[in-house]
This record gives sequence, C-alpha cells and structure tokens, in this order.
Amino acid sequence: MFTGIVSEIGEVTDLKKMKGGQELSIKCSFANDVHIDESIAINGVCHTVVSHSEEAFNVQSVEETLRKTNLGDLNEGDPVNLERSLTLEKAIEGHIVQGHVDTTGTVKKIEQDGADLLITIEFPEEHRDYIVGRGSIAIDGISLTIARNEGNEFTVAIIPYTWDETNLHTKKVGDRMNLEFDIFGKYIIQYLRNREGK
Repeated sequence: MFTGIVSEIGEVTDLKKMKGGQELSIKCSFANDVHIDESIAINGVCHTVVSHSEEAFNVQSVEETLRKTNLGDLNEGDPVNLERSLTLEKAIEGHIVQGHVDTTGTVKKIEQDGADLLITIEFPEEHRDYIVGRGSIAIDGISLTIARNEGNEFTVAIIPYTWDETNLHTKKVGDRMNLEFDIFGKYIIQYLRNREGK
C-alpha cells in the first residue's frame, strides 16, 4: 500500500527481456537499503524487489503489467517515480494507493496557469464513473486532485514543486500515464452495480 507521495525520481539503467515479461534495473539513492521481497511503486505500479546492489534494485514485470501500464514504453535512461510502501510510522499525506493501475490515459494538453501547470488527460470511456471533480487520483504514482472533468477527459493542476520533484516535467502531449482511481470510489460503484444487478 502507498500514499501517492513520490519519494524520489529513479533512473532505468537496464532492461532485459525475459520469458513472459521483462526485468528492470532502477538506480536510486536508497537501493542499498532495500530488501528482497520489498514492495516499491514504480510510476505507480507495485513491484517486488528481486535483487539489488548498492546503486540499483531489480524488479520483474509480467506481460499483463506491460500491457496495462506504461512500463512497457520505458527505455534505458528514462526517469521513473518511486515510492516505498507505507509503514505505520508514515503519515498518509496523499491518499490510499494500492499500486494496482486501472488503465492508462493519454496527455492531451499541458498549459501554464500562473505558477501552476494544468495537465489534461484523456482516458477510456468505460472508466468515467470513477472520475469525480475534486476527487483523488494517482497519475504515474502521484497523488493528485482532479480540478475539472468533462466527458472522458480530466485536468489536474500541478504545483511547481511536484512538477520539479517527479517525472512530470519530462512528459509531453501524447505520452501515456498510469491511472489508478480512488479505491473507495471503486468499492462504492461496484457495490451499487451489484445491487442493480439483483
């Protein structure tokens, strides 16, 4: 479990194809402190550490993960958002994030609005029920608030600190972003759908 507060931008240093997926090596400052089986969110996708050195840790992604997220788009040298899993000693400063990406969205527009930047993302129509104005959403693992939504597009406002301290500053129109909708909203909608089915 995570909070959507990115702790560091890591760097993909190696990608190896493996049967049924790929193995990623990611350089970061806390690599020497991780342990095998630790959960780390990479661009919002929960992964298990399979090995590590003092400078980098390795994770494996199966084909299903590569299809459903933007991790299959990564290349060596790409920056990735990293968050270590929540502990009882940490404050929940964002919102509850599972690291289970629901779908990807596409960046349609990036605009300056005073000191902030507005990013508009298009997402698949079937997920419209999960988008709520002023509600929470995790985008590439970053806990953000939906500023406005219309149809199958929504906009988030990014403060300069978040822009600089995550990989958002590397994004451009057309890029795919991992989306995880609010877990409480998903449970409520599933409950209502089940009741309607009865």
